Amino acid sequence: MSYFSDVERDLVVAARTDLAEDVVAVDLVAHNGRDLPSWTPGSHIDLILATGMERQYSLCGDPDARSTWRVAVLREDAGRGGSVRVHDAVEVGQRLRVRGPRNHFAFEPASGIRYRLVAGGIGITPILDMARAADAAGADWTLDYAGRSRRTMAFVTDLIDRFGERVRVHAADDGPRLDVSVLAAGLDPSDEVYACGPARLIQALEENVPAAQLHVERFEAKEFGAPVWADSFEVELAMSGDVVTVTPEQSILEAIEEQSPDTLALSSCRRGTCGTCEVAVLEGEVEHRDSVLTPLEREGDTVMMICVSRAACPRLVLDL
Repeated sequence: MSYFSDVERDLVVAARTDLAEDVVAVDLVAHNGRDLPSWTPGSHIDLILATGMERQYSLCGDPDARSTWRVAVLREDAGRGGSVRVHDAVEVGQRLRVRGPRNHFAFEPASGIRYRLVAGGIGITPILDMARAADAAGADWTLDYAGRSRRTMAFVTDLIDRFGERVRVHAADDGPRLDVSVLAAGLDPSDEVYACGPARLIQALEENVPAAQLHVERFEAKEFGAPVWADSFEVELAMSGDVVTVTPEQSILEAIEEQSPDTLALSSCRRGTCGTCEVAVLEGEVEHRDSVLTPLEREGDTVMMICVSRAACPRLVLDL
């Protein structure tokens, strides 16, 4: 992970652009005009809003344009309030506190692989730069982009104008819906699928595409049943030597904040979707309950997201 993943900085809102119905782009620049840290397709940043709430948004500008970071935000009136705040209160010239960039959805196109990119609604934001990167690398790729209607689908015209038939639009109000089973039936064993979108789209892909070929980013946290280890457990913080007790009703992060307040334990979403709270595991077995790590990354229990994941044993030792 980059050094800049946990760095916070104040950036200036240089522009606001309406991209589609209820979707606004916010362009952020340094107040002194300097270049911002580089980023790669799939990266996101945390916006730390004036109310104290933090929200994660994928970068969707040009990675080579180092002077500007762009995010696109869908207004969700029934959401947790962050997107409404961005739409209603973020203005040109305003300073915003920003953390990152961070990338848990990395995309590095390689020769000999066909990439099937899939986006649902505002899930186009990380997929957009994957399409650009795949095309620049001369890779074999296609994009299936689904939405309620073309007027709600950000970047749809630009994508079609630039990439033509590589982009298949599935607007529910004027054409065939995206059939994930048909998409999956057309996959070869070497194909890689990268997808971002609502829970129902991700679930359909997980039911139809082999896990080894599927890479996803979620907006909503996964749902889990009762924990594997239902009792309290201990967590030793290796750097300080503190030992905290985690009850069944609290997360590891909450226990650390309560019992070892001097320990620096970063967090943001607190739902297991952003990756900010990732910590190295030195000893113990983990029940991974996040929506970030891949099955391969979970093997060996080398890292965990302490806002949601738990011990699967009486004691963990973390690199904190």
